[in-house]
Amino acid sequence: MMSERLTGETSFPRDFEALSVSKRLVRSVSQKLKKKNHRGSEGDEEDDMRGVSLRCLTLYGRGGGCKVGADTGDEFGDPGSRRRSSASEEGKGYVTICGTEETTVDCFSYGMKEKFWKRNSRKVLELAESQRNGGVNVFLPDDILEMCLVRLPLISLMNARLVNRKWRNLTTTPRFMQMRREGLYQNPWLFLFGVVRHGYCSGEIHAFDVSLNQWHKIDAEVLKGRFLFSIASMRDEVYIVGGCSSLTNFGKVDRSSFKTHKGVLVFSPLTKLWRKSASMKYARSSPIVGVYEVSSDSLIIRNQQNRQDRRFLRSRIGGVSDVYEDPHRLSVRRQLRHSLDGNEVSLLPNTRPYQFARQKSEHSKTQDCKRFVMIVVGGLGSWDEPLDSGEIYDSLSNKWMEIQRLPLDFGVVCSGVVCNGMFYIYSETDKLAGYDIERGYWIGIQMTPSPPRVHEYYPKLISCNDRLFMISVSWCEGDGQIGRRNKAVRKLWELNLIYLTWTEVSIHPDAPMDWNAAFVADRNLIFGVEMFKIFGQVLDFLTVCDVSQTGTNWSHVSRNQVAHELDASSCMTKSMAVLHL
Repeated sequence: MMSERLTGETSFPRDFEALSVSKRLVRSVSQKLKKKNHRGSEGDEEDDMRGVSLRCLTLYGRGGGCKVGADTGDEFGDPGSRRRSSASEEGKGYVTICGTEETTVDCFSYGMKEKFWKRNSRKVLELAESQRNGGVNVFLPDDILEMCLVRLPLISLMNARLVNRKWRNLTTTPRFMQMRREGLYQNPWLFLFGVVRHGYCSGEIHAFDVSLNQWHKIDAEVLKGRFLFSIASMRDEVYIVGGCSSLTNFGKVDRSSFKTHKGVLVFSPLTKLWRKSASMKYARSSPIVGVYEVSSDSLIIRNQQNRQDRRFLRSRIGGVSDVYEDPHRLSVRRQLRHSLDGNEVSLLPNTRPYQFARQKSEHSKTQDCKRFVMIVVGGLGSWDEPLDSGEIYDSLSNKWMEIQRLPLDFGVVCSGVVCNGMFYIYSETDKLAGYDIERGYWIGIQMTPSPPRVHEYYPKLISCNDRLFMISVSWCEGDGQIGRRNKAVRKLWELNLIYLTWTEVSIHPDAPMDWNAAFVADRNLIFGVEMFKIFGQVLDFLTVCDVSQTGTNWSHVSRNQVAHELDASSCMTKSMAVLHL
């Protein structure tokens, strides 16, 4: 007992000395850490507010773990200063012999506090930056954002799509297109196709914003080298029908060796995307095109199919073609067929059946789901021969189907338009005919003598607010000089659909310098584009006429904004369409 007691008394000062060394080491290390972390000491309170606690009693080891009260002798190269953990000492009932416990020693080694502080500050900065840049739509629901974007003009809408991917995807959905189509936020746009520059079909599209009176240029690589095509507008899309392209000099307007197309392209100005539609059955260049809107339950295509089936059966009954079997019997049957058609609807001025078809079409328009049919007749074939055949296209089934050929001795078609469910066409021999879209046959229209015209200028049919107009060039008598033709003017005529008489409406203010002036109607407005070369320079004039006013007058909208960069051949290859976008 005495030996153990003496041994304990001699070892006690030694342990106390080791413990005091270890305590001084801890104090010196903590003071150094405080000095080095003085830069971040001011942000401790902010860190505590962010939920990051940086104050506790520990030291940080090499491995990154927090060693609270761990043995630190090995860490600092003093193997004699090893001590046990405070947790184990408290469990054994040890108490502090001398000195005071420091309970506010930082637990993080040098640099760790700055690391945590920078990471949290980075998150705060990113959040603030995101709120500055995308604060418009961070907390804005998609429905409200969609309602805001749908009211933008077309140019502003195109710029809004460049903001971010969300806006671009939101403004190209079918639902957004439907909302914009049915809303009252659209403005008329004119699209000019078929321009030629430096002898090549550039494929450029010139678009004119009527509301802002500004021209814009759209690149269309798919149209390079294609010319003499026709265009038609369906809602917010443009259909490019047929056309030619040179085989020897690609891209040039060269008809010495060319290929005639029967393909149809569709362009959407809202999305600037191109797609291919079903091809026609016959290749055509410069065909006459008309578009008509029908209901989803319309039987137009089915009626056309039934008529084709009946024609096919009649021509194959005897196993030999009717033409070679008996031409006389063929003519008798043709007369009988015309007489039967006459029993269904009158070929001449009686318009009662036509009014019935119109009422039927208006009743069908009450349906919510709509579709379009496009009629194509005439044009030039692959051998540059005039065509008398016709085709009809259904936008719902994406199919083409042949229709009845043009009336006999009608001549070459030079213009056509759809008005009140009837597709009217005008020939170079001043004859007028109409195709009943609902019933599927041609009607010869016996009208009063057509308006006098200069035969070098082909007339243009225009439909405006269910009224049929024609623009032609005629000679105007000079004042005081009877019988002397000294001036040619463009005149606007209107056809009375009941009495079939022509009435002069207005006179165009410009001289008819363009042989192939383009005219297109939109609601109660008629737009016209004229291009011609004079004194070595190509000029262009854009005019508009409002037919709803009592005094119908023409006014100039734009002058010499497009054609100064184009070739004179653009006057013959141009075509125009109008859309509400």
